[in-house]
Amino acid sequence: MGKKLDRVYHAIIEGASKGLYGDELCRYVIDVYPKASSKRIVRASLLALTDPDVTDRNVLSVVYALAIKHRMISLGADEDQHEDDEEGPSTASVAAKKKKKLETSAADIPSSHT
Repeated sequence: MGKKLDRVYHAIIEGASKGLYGDELCRYVIDVYPKASSKRIVRASLLALTDPDVTDRNVLSVVYALAIKHRMISLGADEDQHEDDEEGPSTASVAAKKKKKLETSAADIPSSHT
C-alpha cells in the first residue's frame, strides 16, 4: 500500500474506531491528512473492508457507508437524488406515455392480413 493511501486508511480506521461516522469521519480524515481525495478515501475504505484484522461490525458499517458516499461524490451524484426522483413524473404517467408510443409505433407496422 502506498504511503498516502496508508495514511488515509489509518485515519479512517482510527476515526471509525473512535465512534465517528458520516461527515464527522470525513472531517477527521481530512484533518489528519488534508490531501485525502474522494478517490483515496474510497480506495482506503475498500482496503479496510477487505482487511481481515478489522472485525468490528460497527467500524465496518461506517467504513462501508463512507466508501459509498465518496464513490457517489466522485460520480457526481447528489445525496438528495431520491428526493428529486419523487418529485418527477409519476410511474403511471410514464407508463401511459410509453404505452402511447408503443401503440403509435405498432400502427406503423404493416398488417400481414392481405
